[in-house]
Amino acid sequence: MADSSAKNLDFATPDHDRARRCGHGEVIFGAGKTPEQTVAITRALRDGGQGCVLTTRASPDQVAALRDAFGDADVVAGHLSGTVRVGKSEPAFDTPIPLVCAGTSDLPVAEEAAMTCAALGHRTRAINDVGVAGLHRLMERAGELNGNAIVVIAGMEGALPSVVGGLVDVPVIAVPTSVGYGASFGGVSAMLGMLNSCASGVTVVNIDNGFGGAYAACQINRLASRGGGSAPGQRSAKPER
Repeated sequence: MADSSAKNLDFATPDHDRARRCGHGEVIFGAGKTPEQTVAITRALRDGGQGCVLTTRASPDQVAALRDAFGDADVVAGHLSGTVRVGKSEPAFDTPIPLVCAGTSDLPVAEEAAMTCAALGHRTRAINDVGVAGLHRLMERAGELNGNAIVVIAGMEGALPSVVGGLVDVPVIAVPTSVGYGASFGGVSAMLGMLNSCASGVTVVNIDNGFGGAYAACQINRLASRGGGSAPGQRSAKPER
């Protein structure tokens, strides 16, 4: 159970028991919080024993406040996504999680996913700019599509997870992005395309939710690691001929 002596804040109740229940401590959603609130929650979680605190969707002012409060050496901030880690997190799992990104415009979401994996102690393998407009790019890297779960990030029509799902024997976590022209409806078209995938084993999270996709993949990776050895997805994912 949570430490009953842990102090709650006037505006927040830090969840010091999250790591025991869920495998990792509480993550802060930065949007809508002031810099002062973000620092106070981070400090409360660290004082409660959480070694690494992740904040997503942080503003530049929040990042600056965290640096002032904890020092540059203890703060790692993404350049694209507003994702921030305070504290160290050493990789605890050997099997990397492939993060497959359709285009350069999707990289902010991919960065959020990568930093989430790092905060949770998982290694990643970046496979960037391999969208279906030039499918040969993905096929040239098909041998890298191995792991216990794969995160696939794409906007526009959202076709890439279906292609990856047809090449691998592990769960594919599809992350639609809001990248696209008017008829993409801010990522709704990509999300619906992924939800309508004919490939088996594709699961879809919300639009631009790199955190949610990465967290799900980390849970799968952790579960697969409990049994020892490699999951079936450790085999090379080269297509049949």
